[in-house]
Amino acid sequence: MSDKSTAPKQLLHLVFGGELTSLDGVEFRDLKDLDIVGIYPSYAEAHAAWKAAAQRTVDNAMMRYFVVHIHRLLEPDDAPTKALS
Repeated sequence: MSDKSTAPKQLLHLVFGGELTSLDGVEFRDLKDLDIVGIYPSYAEAHAAWKAAAQRTVDNAMMRYFVVHIHRLLEPDDAPTKALS
């Protein structure tokens, strides 16, 4: 039985990518061809997966990978607020 008070909070991150329609935006050429790399329990693990996926597709300038902070979507009240400038 694990002790929840000492376990680190689970911070899920999704890594995915695909070919964009242009370098100026974030619209994918074909949603059926999205590469879902995986879901990771920490940003460090997600960043490593993102980096590996990006390196595999370095020859395709239109291919982009992203890290989505799923934990911020699941618990938006816990997300840090950005100062308005």
